[in-house]
Amino acid sequence: MSGYVLVDRTRAMTEDDLLRTRREVAMGRWRPPLTAVAQDSGGNLPLELTSFVGRRTELSQVKKLLSGAKLVTLTGVGGVGKTRLALRAGAQAQRDYADGVWLVELAEVSDAELLVDVMAATLGLREATSDPLLEMLVKFLRSRETLLVLDNCEHMVEATAGLAEALLRTCPELRILATSREPLNIAGEAVLRLSPLTVPDRHREPTLVGLPHFDAVTLFADRAAAAVPGFQLDEDNKSSVAGICAQLDGLPLAIELAAARMRAMSPEQILQRLDDRYTLLNRGSRTAPTRQQALRWCVDWSYELCTPAEQRLWARLSVFAGSCELDAVEQVCGAGMAPHNLLDVLSSLVDKSILTREASRSAVRFRMLETMREYGRQKLRESGEDGELRRLHRDWYRRLALDAEAGWISHRQPDWIARLERELPNLREALEYGLAEDTDEAAEAGLRTVAALHEFWSFRGLYGEGRNWIDRVLAHPRAQSIPDRIRALRTACEVAAPQGDFRAAAAFLEEGRALAAQAPDPIGQGQLAYAAGIIALAGGETIDGSRSLERAVELFSSDQTGELYVSALTILAWSYELRGDVTRATELYRRVLSITEAQGELLYRSAALRGLGIAAWQRGDRHRAQQLLEEALRVNRLNSPVITAFALEALAWTVADQGDAERAAVLLGAAQGNWLVGNSVRAVLRTMSRFHEECERTTRHILGARKFDAAFRRGRGFGVDAAVAYALGGESTDEAPASGASSKLTKREWQVADLVARGLSNKQIAAKLVISPRTAQGHVEHILTKLGYNSRAQIAAWIVDEVKQNGS
Repeated sequence: MSGYVLVDRTRAMTEDDLLRTRREVAMGRWRPPLTAVAQDSGGNLPLELTSFVGRRTELSQVKKLLSGAKLVTLTGVGGVGKTRLALRAGAQAQRDYADGVWLVELAEVSDAELLVDVMAATLGLREATSDPLLEMLVKFLRSRETLLVLDNCEHMVEATAGLAEALLRTCPELRILATSREPLNIAGEAVLRLSPLTVPDRHREPTLVGLPHFDAVTLFADRAAAAVPGFQLDEDNKSSVAGICAQLDGLPLAIELAAARMRAMSPEQILQRLDDRYTLLNRGSRTAPTRQQALRWCVDWSYELCTPAEQRLWARLSVFAGSCELDAVEQVCGAGMAPHNLLDVLSSLVDKSILTREASRSAVRFRMLETMREYGRQKLRESGEDGELRRLHRDWYRRLALDAEAGWISHRQPDWIARLERELPNLREALEYGLAEDTDEAAEAGLRTVAALHEFWSFRGLYGEGRNWIDRVLAHPRAQSIPDRIRALRTACEVAAPQGDFRAAAAFLEEGRALAAQAPDPIGQGQLAYAAGIIALAGGETIDGSRSLERAVELFSSDQTGELYVSALTILAWSYELRGDVTRATELYRRVLSITEAQGELLYRSAALRGLGIAAWQRGDRHRAQQLLEEALRVNRLNSPVITAFALEALAWTVADQGDAERAAVLLGAAQGNWLVGNSVRAVLRTMSRFHEECERTTRHILGARKFDAAFRRGRGFGVDAAVAYALGGESTDEAPASGASSKLTKREWQVADLVARGLSNKQIAAKLVISPRTAQGHVEHILTKLGYNSRAQIAAWIVDEVKQNGS
């Protein structure tokens, strides 16, 4: 072994020697002397001083990746726990590497030219010849079975990548485990992106038994107990602890810093002050690297590693809530940037773990953790662009809502609904922005946006949310544009009347009429006639309702493929259905069906098929009625809860008339179970109650109270998919458990949700259930949609609560 010698490392370099050498290297004053590390040394990994929480799945993934790849890079946002995971994975792998696992710390090295020197110093390799140090390093590692842990590579990623590639090409038994906020991007690299720890849903009340299932909560409790001996989770502090972990995005560094504050504050006080998290979370371990002693320093480190263009886009992207898509980024944040440059910078922010890329079947979205978003907002305010970006964001989402409304009666309706569902956080943010601005432009944008979103809110059953936004926008002191205000007042009537708030609905209508008298306009008059018809129908005045709606249809007839015309025509048909005028109702429903089939629209088509089914039932043609109602359910593949519930209810009446009382009772229960929380199907239109009551009375008499109640409960326990499957002729084998929120999910979705709660990725779920990763992803998306969530952590929290409540 000419050129270097092997000695006992503990004699070659003491710990003080190594620390001093590292300081000298970092300052550019160090040159390696002569000797090398002992062949029998097991490495230099530090002992763990605190408990290691969670990450079982990630540890398993690292082990698996290292068995097949020569370079594995752990990436993720600052403070997510990359170093800790790498050290734990390295410690567990020590027996697999005869020549040890070696930690090479790079965070304090500022000169990329010293990278080889630092690695050699860590290994105890010292010059004994005039050969270049890199050649000596290669010769030393070539015959050794070693794992190098290169920690914190992001600030010299190119130099680290070059060195790693040079070593891996020539050292067959060498493996490298790197941590970096962006990948090294060399051949053969396997990248594991590290997500934050699981957190409870901040919108649900946590349960004490369920909280320990969330790694973020476990970490907080452990570190809090270290700061305040005797601390335990209890009924008094559980909500505050859950809120802390959720607001901090499950970031381990932030959670540890928050727990350290327990020495002087309660969980409730910490939670109250998290609005200024960067001031609060500023006292970490004195011996930790500087960037880990305060949350701001950690994020500062990430920010400083970004180019000016990346820093600017980071700040601008903070205007979005939740996540966003490329077209929104281009329009809101693209000022002064060419489209191809913007895309490059966006991709770089993903690489650097500032953004997370989320892919679905129809779109790629970019998400920023709230911790990174708040930092970006501060930078945006400092730049002076805050007001302009907020206006651009508000206007973009106003246009999105208006475009969705314009394309509603078309084959693109499913795409628009999916897009609006994905954009709900941003739509809410845009409305909040508008309400906070005291300008005519902002008020007008709010009026237009809420009116345009009305159909979406209605068909998705979001009456409460729609009502809240409409009321707030109408209360804006600058919301005085007559055409826009009339339109918003019409939507306010449409929401208030079905909820039974007739006093408010009448007040909205009266105001609208007063405004219309100041500026007569056919469309405005039509909207008020439409609103009057809705109020009359909801109050049981079907004749008055028909008269008003006839007038609305006439005034909207200049655009017979527009949403206003089709909607008014459908409600007019409904009014005649409720009056028992089968001939007129059939004629109108057929007109709706003709228009919607030609345009490729689904929701109003489904409503028309349901209406035609009712008309057939009223004529005594039960077989045809059942066919039409089943077709309505098939066409309603967007699963509007409103249409689903009404179609199931009507099908129950038909089935009861055919003598199948038990099936009718199940369908009545399914209609109730899939209706809006706190309402019954018949609450929307009073005149439907007689059909429901007659069906229930007949089936209860035939079955007896006990058997009827059992069948009804069974149907109420169906999720929407199971309910539709049952209605279409099958005894659903994919039904959810019989009670609670779990009734939303199918049996397969329950299995997937349980695996999500255990921390498995889509790929792991696919392998476990023997399905494709795409299918697994689709199940996860359906679960998120059905439960109204936007993260896997929320699914995990829901599973824990369900297990506690149902004991399964």
